[in-house]
Amino acid sequence: MSEHSAARPESSHKPAEGHEDIPRIDVSERGAKGPDGQPQVMDKRLFVQLMVFECGEGLAPSNVIATLGAELEKRGVGAVLYEDVNAPRSIGVLAYDDDPSVFVRKLRPALEHIGPGLVQRHDFSMLGRTYSLGYEQDLAFWLLERPRKVMEDPSCPWAVWYPLRRSGAFAKLDGREQGAILREHAIIGRAYGAEDLAHDVRLACHGLDAKDNEFVVGLLGKELHPLSHVVQAMRKTRQTSEFIAQMGPFFVGYAVYRTRRAAPAAPAAGSSAG
Repeated sequence: MSEHSAARPESSHKPAEGHEDIPRIDVSERGAKGPDGQPQVMDKRLFVQLMVFECGEGLAPSNVIATLGAELEKRGVGAVLYEDVNAPRSIGVLAYDDDPSVFVRKLRPALEHIGPGLVQRHDFSMLGRTYSLGYEQDLAFWLLERPRKVMEDPSCPWAVWYPLRRSGAFAKLDGREQGAILREHAIIGRAYGAEDLAHDVRLACHGLDAKDNEFVVGLLGKELHPLSHVVQAMRKTRQTSEFIAQMGPFFVGYAVYRTRRAAPAAPAAGSSAG
């Protein structure tokens, strides 16, 4: 199934005879019901990848950022380049697109243009996709537009990106208890966002992470302290204190280059029964 496919209605295809017991798989994202009373359905999401590199001898990080930024812009890649706060010769490359093949077709050639002195720090590689929770009022906005706006906002240069994995015990809880735990987490996040202290980009990375993490979280803001503060506040929630098996490593970056490109128009979320 193409990652470019727009919203599509429920298929009327019936299982072949003798295969009635095989469930139909639907990979679409779903939001709240639209004006027609039907749920929003869209088979499109944003993929986001963070890679971190050490600039070897002979490569000045500032020169690498300028050259790489120009190469990414020329290729039409949406990207943010960070200076690594914890490593003076390290840079972070955050790229995003609704077509994940862009990371191979366009991002890779841009990186190869820099030469062999760019050494990847694999422990900090992160790849995820936006996803719906089922109650988004504007599904296209939350899956495609909002993450771009947060990552591209020039007033929010500070960023903390990290992966995490929940313990299996969380999956065994019933839906109502899971919902209460997630709401506690979400209320804290919304409070920081309402005060313009920290804005989040949440990504699912099931099967996309070398270390079997399930999610990637990006916290972005005008100042660094609130980003640390929100992580501290989350430690007291039931989800973090009881059900997070692994968090990190944490990449702390300061954005120094954003490619200039017009974001593609988001498709209207379709609706279907079910």
